[in-house]
Amino acid sequence: MTQRSVAVVLLAAGKGERLGAKAPKAFVELAGKSLLEHSVFRALATDNLKQLIIAVPESHLTQTLEFEKQLSNQGVDIRVVVGGATRQQSVSESLAVLGGGIDIVLVHDSARSLASTDLFNRVAQAVFDNQIGVIPALHVADTIKRYKGDVIQETIERSDLVRAQTPQGFPASVLVAAHVGAAQEFTDDAALVQSIGGTVMMIEGEEQAMKITTAEDFERAQTYLLAHARTGIGSDAHRYSEDKSKTLYLGGLEWPGELALEGHSDGDVISHAIVDSLLSAANLGDIGSNFGVDRPEYSGASGEVFLKATLELLKDQDFEPVNVSVQLIGNRPKLAPRRLEVETHLGAIIGAPVSVSATTTDGMGFLGSDEGLAAVATSLVRKVGLGS
Repeated sequence: MTQRSVAVVLLAAGKGERLGAKAPKAFVELAGKSLLEHSVFRALATDNLKQLIIAVPESHLTQTLEFEKQLSNQGVDIRVVVGGATRQQSVSESLAVLGGGIDIVLVHDSARSLASTDLFNRVAQAVFDNQIGVIPALHVADTIKRYKGDVIQETIERSDLVRAQTPQGFPASVLVAAHVGAAQEFTDDAALVQSIGGTVMMIEGEEQAMKITTAEDFERAQTYLLAHARTGIGSDAHRYSEDKSKTLYLGGLEWPGELALEGHSDGDVISHAIVDSLLSAANLGDIGSNFGVDRPEYSGASGEVFLKATLELLKDQDFEPVNVSVQLIGNRPKLAPRRLEVETHLGAIIGAPVSVSATTTDGMGFLGSDEGLAAVATSLVRKVGLGS
């Protein structure tokens, strides 16, 4: 996509009463992370993302602000606002903090937490190409009936019917103008933009962008995550460098004041182990066969470079990450103070939940004698698309 500034508005202020959960719907966990967290990780991987605005209920404002702090190193302006009583009001509250220079706004329901980053990118690209509103949608396959009471009145022609999804994208100026001039409530932003004379087109949506509204939807989402799933394992180890001027990198982050690791690249054992596990899960070899020492362009490369290149390899084979778990092995540095920071940073790169832990070898072996660090990772990926 040509360089344009994109903002994503994530709507997470709904009560979710039909789901029957104790917490608001966006804060219910799916595969170990809340629906909101799933949406955030996918949104943060959107191309040219400059701002992320999250609208939440006042009851969960403090919790979300704590989560936002863990995302502060993403290079994205992240704002948390209290949502309104309706969806439209929540979008309006979000647009009130929209940054200057934003060209495209994508509005997304966090209840559609499995919508892929690819869908975000396709919507944004279509907005840029056409300079009008764009929504993802799926054609209706079922026969549609109109009824009154319990009596069928008529059959509706379905050839020109679609199911609207999110994220819905718009030129920023168009969406802001629509909300400023809104005279009534609409169920989505496409209808609101059309009410002021705006044009909205559709692109093909995706089944995984289902809206999780009921307990049955939640079960379907869990099943969807596990469908066509494959697991992989990876590991990496590097000795400490004798060069005191070098910087330690772990999980894509700098660790000032700690001993650096030797390696052809940056020696980031956490990122490298994850790369190995993702490649293993997709049966795409390992880090050595894809990014080995015979590839001079990867000399000194960061773990983030390897992760992003690996995600492209997975995408080419129609795989997407579901979740990742990685364990650091060694005596130092102490991971606990920065664990959440590492998890959110890696999750934003990978577009899926990442769990990070640490352990020692109880003084045994080269890790126990402080000669270096190692990491072991497991990844769950799933096949997507028609070929899955």
